[in-house]
Amino acid sequence: MKVTVLGTGTSQGVPVIACNCEVCRSSDERDKRLRCSILVEAGNTTLVVDAGPDFRQQMLRNRVFNLDAVLLTHEHADHIFGLDDIRSFNWIRKAPLDIYCEKRVADDLKLIFKYAFAEHRYKGTPEMELLPVDGSALSINGIEVIPIRMYHHKLPVYGYRFGKFAYLTDFNRIEPEELLKLKGIEVLIICALRKAVHVSHLNLEEALKLIAQIAPQRSYLTHMSHEMGFHADLFKELPAGVEPAFDGMILEIE
Repeated sequence: MKVTVLGTGTSQGVPVIACNCEVCRSSDERDKRLRCSILVEAGNTTLVVDAGPDFRQQMLRNRVFNLDAVLLTHEHADHIFGLDDIRSFNWIRKAPLDIYCEKRVADDLKLIFKYAFAEHRYKGTPEMELLPVDGSALSINGIEVIPIRMYHHKLPVYGYRFGKFAYLTDFNRIEPEELLKLKGIEVLIICALRKAVHVSHLNLEEALKLIAQIAPQRSYLTHMSHEMGFHADLFKELPAGVEPAFDGMILEIE
């Protein structure tokens, strides 16, 4: 399985509009962070987790010519507002694209993208087949996916496990029974917003504590704001086996 990190930034991305901080002015490409997302490829199947406002740019940058499904973690704008751009995949596939999400998220999609679900749709609107995520294991074209329930402050969200790999973003609380679903993973991508405490995201200290508890062989930080500092500095600060992810990073996972 190959995992491509499409974006490692927060809802605002990095650089942030109108910000003149050193990180936002950095010339290091690893400090330029699109909205948080990953691409998962196994066999002939290609999946994306979350499709935020940078989805079009991410598909073009990584030369993605086929997409089988999108898994959504939750309904916030930085995770769903790129779904209008699935139209190209609709045209190629000549069929709706499978969108996996829980019912609450599906209900919001029907409101936000009302034009795509109208009885009399105009030609060219995105076509989505909304499929349920309810905590049970999923099989998507042979890829086994285990949803992991987490909490983004008070909002229930999902992370996902794919074999020996797990992707956990936009949360700051996970119950012990859900942690058991991560037993034996070898590679983890996990959010770490900044060094200061935040009400709805893990900070760096909390992320490192959870990494130690899960004990994967390799861990990568994502959903990092400009407040986290420079990629190069963070890389030097982190313990062995933990690295900041960067846009375009490719992970090969057995």
